[in-house]
Amino acid sequence: MENKKIFDQQVALVIGSTHGIGLAIARRLAQDGATVLLNSRNQENVDRAVRELTEEGLNVSGTTCHVGKAEDRERLVETALKRYGKINVLICNAAVNPFVGPLLETTKEIWDKVLGVNVTSYFLMAKLVVPHMQKQGGGSIIICTSLAAFRPHPNFGAYCVSKTALLSLTQVLAMALQPMNIRVNGLAFGGINTRFSNVFRKTPKQEKEMMTYYGIPRIGEPEECVGIASFLCSPDASYINGENIVVSGGSHGRL
Repeated sequence: MENKKIFDQQVALVIGSTHGIGLAIARRLAQDGATVLLNSRNQENVDRAVRELTEEGLNVSGTTCHVGKAEDRERLVETALKRYGKINVLICNAAVNPFVGPLLETTKEIWDKVLGVNVTSYFLMAKLVVPHMQKQGGGSIIICTSLAAFRPHPNFGAYCVSKTALLSLTQVLAMALQPMNIRVNGLAFGGINTRFSNVFRKTPKQEKEMMTYYGIPRIGEPEECVGIASFLCSPDASYINGENIVVSGGSHGRL
């Protein structure tokens, strides 16, 4: 896009934005003119990310938030409104995967944690933010999911289930919020070079197996995920709603 300030005067809330894809998306939205509120559970990570982007001349601030806790979600939205008075863009990106192993060895506690953070928190964040977007006349929400939603792995069962659920959440939210001029779209990321993806490629054998999924035979970089995120939140995507777009180097996402 020629206009690099397409989000001028807009406020973006990026959930899970101090590392990896979340940080890269936050940087791109700020480069495109948005004021961005960064957050994660760890204050040190928040401080580092804010310092890094501020030194690049970007308009950001940060706060801690455990997205799985109701009080933290509420405080995060209150912080955004107190500092900036509005929220135009919501990027739901936080995720956990605390267990690797056979599905039937997944405990109820792990199952509840994965579904709670990876799915329920996204829905509840949207519920908190939507009334304020509606006051602004509309907005855009991005649900970050995964290629695992389409191509499950037997050792990441709960995680895969949670990511498949987000495909439906994206579509149902899009239908529900369309009358409010709020668009909702999903981005399903493949193998991206982040700390989170290390569990999928701990050994050369695992990484080689991972490569068989992709048309482009390499791991993607976080910066390769950000253009599509910015586009989907922009006026250029005003007629795109309820889509789940796969960003995975050519691996096809089909249910």
